[in-house]
Amino acid sequence: MVVFQRQKIMREMIKKIALLTAVIELITVFFRFALEMKAGETTKVMSALTLGLRIHHGYAGIAVMLASAFIAGRYKRPAFIIGASLFLSDLIHHFVVLKLVTGSAEFDIFYR
Repeated sequence: MVVFQRQKIMREMIKKIALLTAVIELITVFFRFALEMKAGETTKVMSALTLGLRIHHGYAGIAVMLASAFIAGRYKRPAFIIGASLFLSDLIHHFVVLKLVTGSAEFDIFYR
């Protein structure tokens, strides 16, 4: 019975991660292509604060997933879902969407 409940929880989490990942990616695609915003150009002003390192939303996702391990109670799962969705959206955006549309993953570690 406990195994079934865990499997059900995992399936629900995977569905939520997939849905939120799609929503985040749609927003990202809208900004990139409809508004013609490139993160490297739009956020370049931040380079002084980040010592030239580009901050991808996947990095924030990793941080939120790691933080979720230390969160107790009802916010633990939502934090993990948000973190995983941010991370997956960034991977999909760079290594699927941008690679297919522009021919380049445009995954720069540093600002140019």
